[in-house]
Amino acid sequence: MSAESGDAARLSMRGVNAQGSVWITSCTTGQLACYGAPQFALSFVALPLYVFLPDYYATRFAVPLVFLGAVLLLARLLDAVIDPAIGRLADHMLGAGRGWAFMAASGVLLVLGFTLLLGFPLVLAYAPQPGAFTAVMGLALMLTYCGYSAASVTHQAWGSTLGTGEAERVRIFGWREGLGLAGVLTAAGVTQLGGALGFTLVFTASLWFGLWLLRCAPTPREEFAHETLHGLRAAFEPLRHVAFRRLLLVYLASGVASSVPATLVLFFIRDRIGAPELSGLYLFIYFASGAVFLPLWLRVAKRCGAAPSWLVGMGLTVVVFLGAALLQPGDRWAYAAVCAASGLTLGSDLVLPPALLAGVIRSLGHGGQFEGAYFGIWSMATKLTLALAAGTALPLLACLGYVPGTPATGVLPPLVVAYCLLPCVLKLLAGAALWFGWMRRARSPACWYTQRRTSP
Repeated sequence: MSAESGDAARLSMRGVNAQGSVWITSCTTGQLACYGAPQFALSFVALPLYVFLPDYYATRFAVPLVFLGAVLLLARLLDAVIDPAIGRLADHMLGAGRGWAFMAASGVLLVLGFTLLLGFPLVLAYAPQPGAFTAVMGLALMLTYCGYSAASVTHQAWGSTLGTGEAERVRIFGWREGLGLAGVLTAAGVTQLGGALGFTLVFTASLWFGLWLLRCAPTPREEFAHETLHGLRAAFEPLRHVAFRRLLLVYLASGVASSVPATLVLFFIRDRIGAPELSGLYLFIYFASGAVFLPLWLRVAKRCGAAPSWLVGMGLTVVVFLGAALLQPGDRWAYAAVCAASGLTLGSDLVLPPALLAGVIRSLGHGGQFEGAYFGIWSMATKLTLALAAGTALPLLACLGYVPGTPATGVLPPLVVAYCLLPCVLKLLAGAALWFGWMRRARSPACWYTQRRTSP
C-alpha cells in the first residue's frame, strides 16, 4: 500500500523526484545481486560482535564480565548517537558520486577494528594492565562500530534510491537482506570451524569481494538536488515529518518485540526446553527458515502491499509465540518447529520496513537529499531496540523471581512470560500502530501530498 500520490507519483513513474533528481527505475537480477553483495559480509560480522566476542574475551583471556558489559554498553551507546551524523556524511558522499569510495573506506576501518579486536588480547593481557587493555579495546570497538555503521547506512541509503515502485523497493531490500541471512549462516559455521583467525580471513575476503561486486551495481542517481539544510538541522530533518515519526514508532515497537526473544533465547533453551547443547541447531533453523521463506514475503508484498504484508507477519509472530508458551520442558523438537515458524516471519521484519521507509522518503520529496539522514536515524533506532529489549525483559524477569540456571517449570513461569507473552503484547501494539497510525492514513493520498509540502 504505497503512500506516493498526486504529482509526486507521476514524477516517480518517470524516475524523477520533485526536485529533479533522477534514479534507476528498475534493476535486473544481476544488478540486485551486485547491490546486495556487501550485506553478506556486514551481516557476517554482526553475529560475533553481539554473540561471539563476549564469550571469546571471557573464556580465553579471563576478562571480567562486569568490565565487558560496561565497555560494550558504552561503545554501543556512542555508536548509536553518531548514526545521524554518519547518515548526513553518507548523503554528501552519495551526492558527490563517492558512495562506493566511502563504503570502501568504511570497510577498511571495519577490517582494521575487527582484526585488532580479536588479536590484541594475544599480546596485551587484561590483568597486568587493565588501563591499557581498556584503551585499546575501546579504540578497536569504535573503529569497528564506526566502520560497520558507515558502510551499513550508506548501503541502505544507496538502495533506497533504486527503483520507483513499492514492489521494486521490496525486491531491492529483499536481495540485500537475503544475502545478509546467508552471511549470518556462514558466520555461524566459520566461527565453529575456523576460530578467530579463520573467521577474520573469510570476513575480510567476503567484504572486499562484495565491494568489488558493488561497483557493478546501478549508481544511485545521475544528478542530485541542491540541499538547503545543513548541520544538525539537516541530520534530524526526518523527525520533523509526521509520516516518518509514525513509521519509526511502529518500527521501534516491532523491533523491541523481536529483540526480546533474541535477548532471552539462550535462557529459554537452557532453562525451559532443557537443551542447551542444541542452541546452535535452533539458531541455524531460525536463520535458515528466514532465508528459505524470504521470497515468499516478496510475492506477498507484491500482491498485497508492504504495509498489509508486514501486518500479517506481526500476526503470525503472535501466533508462533503463543504456541511457544505452551511448550513444556523436554519439548525439543516442538521448539525446533517454533524456531522454523518464527524464522518464516523474519523476512517481513527485515525487508518490508526499509522498503516502506524508502517510500516515505520519496513521498516527502526528499529523494536525492536526505536518504542517509533517514537511514542514520533508522539505524540508531535499530540499536535502541536492542537496548530497550534488554532493559525491559531482564528487569521483568528479575521482578518475577527468575534465577538464571534454574529450570523454568510449571504452566506459566516468569521465563515464559518474558520470552513468549511480552513479545506478543509488543507485536500487538506495533500492529495497532501500523493499522491505525499508518495504513488507514495511507488510504488518503491527499494527506501525504499535503504533508510533503506543508510539514513544518
